[in-house]
Amino acid sequence: MDKLLDRALVLGASGFLGSHVVKALVAAGRPVRILARPSSDTAMTDHLDLERRRGDVFDPETLRNAMEGCGSVFYCIVDARSWLRDPAPLYRTNVEGARLAMEAALEAGVGRFVFTSSIVTIGLNPSGVASEADAFNWEDRAPPYVMTRVEAERQLLALCRKGLPGIACNVATTFGGHDHQPTPHGKLLELTVEERMPVYWNTKMSVVGIRDAAEAMLLAEARGRVGERYIIADRMMDIAEATAKTAAFAGVKPPRVEVPMWALTGATWLTEKLMHALGQDTIMTMSSIALQQIMGDFDNTKARTELGWQPRPIEQSLREAAIWFRENA
Repeated sequence: MDKLLDRALVLGASGFLGSHVVKALVAAGRPVRILARPSSDTAMTDHLDLERRRGDVFDPETLRNAMEGCGSVFYCIVDARSWLRDPAPLYRTNVEGARLAMEAALEAGVGRFVFTSSIVTIGLNPSGVASEADAFNWEDRAPPYVMTRVEAERQLLALCRKGLPGIACNVATTFGGHDHQPTPHGKLLELTVEERMPVYWNTKMSVVGIRDAAEAMLLAEARGRVGERYIIADRMMDIAEATAKTAAFAGVKPPRVEVPMWALTGATWLTEKLMHALGQDTIMTMSSIALQQIMGDFDNTKARTELGWQPRPIEQSLREAAIWFRENA
């Protein structure tokens, strides 16, 4: 497709994944345009040779202008604050903002719309190993954040049936260097490197290196099938392994005390009640504990075979994260 050689627009370039998508595109020699709000922290892409425009995704006119002359759009805007007591900001960004961008891309006639979806939109499979064929099936247990991601993906697939050349990348928990803000899961590694993470708990998560996730987005643009979704996850890893390997790469002591899940659940319940009584949010919530227990393993065969995606061992990304956090304490 000739349009794949055209300028690529990245929405959400100031975020962890978005900035790495920008870097991957620039490294591939692609002309890149980003759209960022005046208040956005663009430190991760300021050194790159690309076109910068200021604006907001909620302004349809700004979106139309940003997409003009672009062959592909990479949508990487996500509000990941799953702990918010009021989910309204999540719905505004993750659902409404995504819809506006999708509709603008359909109107602009872009060649590809690569959408950052989430591993949480994949359904649960009785076998314990889920794939893209498993439709979301746990609404009764899903917190508002998860439902915003599900609704956004449903919007994408509905617009694909109307002509939007959209592809969904269901990205797992990302780790790697240049986690500038950092992400909530990156914070665990940062605290580990700073030896301020004395405990760990027994729970698993699907993980992927941030550079590998960005590479998958570019492969989805070039090889992905319109209206399809692709699981971008390397493997399952528990927090003990992630923090221990990160500590080893940073040359520090790993967390040594395992907190039983009953104790973690009790402490989380008490903290959440107290913080909410004070009118404040807390990052660790009962819904996040439940989510860690619900999610199972995933089969990434589709991304490997159709996209030709070959992720590096997650240890390489943990090493990059450890070094980066150590050097940018």
